[in-house]
Amino acid sequence: MSACVHTRCQALGLARAIRLHTANPSRTKRNHPPHSPPPTPPRRRGIAGADVSAAIAVFLIALPLSLGIALATGAPLQAGLVAAAVGGLVAGRLGGCPLQVSGPAAGLTVVTADLIHQYGWRTTCAITVLAGLAQLGLGWLRVARSALAVSPAVVHGMLAGIGVTIAVAQLHIVLGGTPQSSVIDNALALPAQLANLHPAAVSMSALTLAVLMVWPRIPGRAGRVARKIPAALVAVAAATAVASVTGLRLARVDLPSWSNHALPQLPEGPVLGIATAVLTITLVAGVESLLSAVAVDKLTTARGGPPVPRSDLDRELRGQGAANIVSGALGGLPVTGVAVRSAANVHSGAVSRNSTMLHGVLVVVAALLMVPILDLIPLASLAALVMAVGIQMVSLHHIRTVTRHREVPVYAVTTLGVVFLGVLEGVALGVAVAVAVALHRLARTRITHEEMEGVHHVHVRGQLTFLAVPRLSRALHRVPQGAHAVVELDGSFMDHAAYESLQDWRAAHTGQGGAVELTGCRTGLRTPEPTASTECRCRPWTPWRNHQCDMPSGGRASVGTTGQPEPGGTGHPDGAPDPGADNGTGTGTGTGTGTEAKVDATSGSHELARGISAFQRNTAPLVRSELARLAREGQEPSQLFLTCADSRLVTSMITSSGPGDLFVVRNVGNLVPLPGEESGDDSVAAAIEYAVDVLKVRSITVCGHSGCGAMQALLSSEPGGGRTPLARWLRHGLPSLRRMADGDRPWARLAGRAAADTVEQLCLTNVVQQLEHLRSHDSVARALEEGALELHGMYFHVGEAQAYLLGGADADAAGDEVDKVFKHVSGAEEVPSPA
Repeated sequence: MSACVHTRCQALGLARAIRLHTANPSRTKRNHPPHSPPPTPPRRRGIAGADVSAAIAVFLIALPLSLGIALATGAPLQAGLVAAAVGGLVAGRLGGCPLQVSGPAAGLTVVTADLIHQYGWRTTCAITVLAGLAQLGLGWLRVARSALAVSPAVVHGMLAGIGVTIAVAQLHIVLGGTPQSSVIDNALALPAQLANLHPAAVSMSALTLAVLMVWPRIPGRAGRVARKIPAALVAVAAATAVASVTGLRLARVDLPSWSNHALPQLPEGPVLGIATAVLTITLVAGVESLLSAVAVDKLTTARGGPPVPRSDLDRELRGQGAANIVSGALGGLPVTGVAVRSAANVHSGAVSRNSTMLHGVLVVVAALLMVPILDLIPLASLAALVMAVGIQMVSLHHIRTVTRHREVPVYAVTTLGVVFLGVLEGVALGVAVAVAVALHRLARTRITHEEMEGVHHVHVRGQLTFLAVPRLSRALHRVPQGAHAVVELDGSFMDHAAYESLQDWRAAHTGQGGAVELTGCRTGLRTPEPTASTECRCRPWTPWRNHQCDMPSGGRASVGTTGQPEPGGTGHPDGAPDPGADNGTGTGTGTGTGTEAKVDATSGSHELARGISAFQRNTAPLVRSELARLAREGQEPSQLFLTCADSRLVTSMITSSGPGDLFVVRNVGNLVPLPGEESGDDSVAAAIEYAVDVLKVRSITVCGHSGCGAMQALLSSEPGGGRTPLARWLRHGLPSLRRMADGDRPWARLAGRAAADTVEQLCLTNVVQQLEHLRSHDSVARALEEGALELHGMYFHVGEAQAYLLGGADADAAGDEVDKVFKHVSGAEEVPSPA
């Protein structure tokens, strides 16, 4: 049997940790053996400073939101503070996600408001206690992972429906009125409310919303400093200050004495109704908490820094249950994990659960000592804050996601069900529609047969199950005996019945002298063993892999599959390969369709011919319609991607892009020469001008990579050298070399670690410097000034197959003296919970 030999090896193992002091490159580095475990972090004593600062940041967000959510539910305002304190202390201590922050959440606002309206506040507290007991039991049964099986479209639809309900209800308080009990009633009462506006309430609401929108968008260094203070706190504080100074007469927060605080009582009402209420809070709060915990894990991984244990979802569910028991017993709102506060906790640098617990302590202190200040807050300001949260829950990103995955019906039904029927009913409808959509996709299969130039093509689009076997059999038996047949399987699943039917037909057809090619199948069909010992018998683990086979005759051949080439990429939700991905190479003679040429690819030395043959046979049928459209309509790329000419950098692969998506410029070292007669380069400058002024791209990305040969050559080049074309070209990288040598500038770094060596440091610095060079081009400067263009920096670590992005704000401020941090890009999509 022939053996496979790699032609690309990873130069650095992931287990090798090399530390480089950014201010003193010569500082001694500590190397660990490649296979040794990472050093155990020292045990922390007391509370770390990062946890203290994170707790303060989370407290400043939680305080106004907790009051606003209590107002939106119709509960006593102290109930929001009780839930925030219990969420921090109890869920923070007992939960399984160390950095998750729990408390009252907008996602439970509608459910809690309905319960208060139907059963009263004290019975609602008892229902919260029972829901906590149910969560505790589910946590001990270890069923937390099953909650993640809910379709994201159902979750997004539930959040959107809750957001619409919150926004419509709070709009009445913003206008100076009182909300009704349902969305329909609120909508019908809105015209009368608009006719009787309360000027003071409207003005404070408008001020709050204006600050919420403007505060995160303050430009420059002042904006970076201002954004350290939460916008919600600034908005409520501004409205409170203005209302107090001007003496406006309007409803304000009224925190009664804690001695009169309402505690739970035994539930009163029909048993079935109470049980439904308990089930609703248990499911909604549990799912939100678990999804938020998963999102926190992703944020923590992307942030890097000190290691934080991954979430134990069963323990997290038990912790949420204990928090709801305590919160309900103390007269607080239901508790759940909150994505916005958790994200603030992670981004503020929290390293342990101490930050969450300390935030709870701060809420207790505020509830006891800051009552006179809290009583000055206008209710209209809190209503505007919660209304903004509700509007944000209808996320355009979520809508685009469900549209891309063809799950709009699930999203729409769930949203409308929550708005008009209720949360539990809406979620049940959404789950039912999601199951129906999945069954429809599984059962829907299109099978066609056509003859082209003597070759019979049987195209199967969709999932191939036993339901489609009769139609598949009819189509296959239309192929005459002894004919050449190509069966194209465009799907991601094939069950046993379909597999056996297809295999039996292929065996019978080839036994009668026919030829069969199976293409596009990723479902486990066996590849027939080659009959000649000189053929390559190994199969690549991914279609584009660049490796070779040692042939018994001493020659080399690119690896492929005979009879079952795999399409590359799975970027489309319908299971079709991504047109931008490269396909595998195959051996044998490829037969084109239509006017395509037949390429002889039998010789082991014709790697290019084999690749073209594989394209014509496997990829061309999949991308032909898309390329025909691009040929008719012209190119409309959204971004200019400027990167190195290194052969290991496959732009379509690392960006999951296809034909027409990227306008790519590649050169040695991903350099952007400064404009001008002496130092400029017309080819790069012309590409930039054409992309910005003619194609109207919306962003430009400069992408560097690890192990860049140009940067190594730049480090070893002699001053004043420039006799060869390569040396003259590398002069455009000298500003990057000078930037790195400048001791007054902070060095660019990767999230979680410094550069591994001087070459990597220069690669990172070069990306930042080339972004600065881009701004010197007139077309780029003009588009940036008009707000029509964004600049992005990117670094791709080849050995780790990991992409890092320089944040948008950092990229736009490439010339400022600020830290340049390339942030790790996570490989999974987050599913956040509401604020």
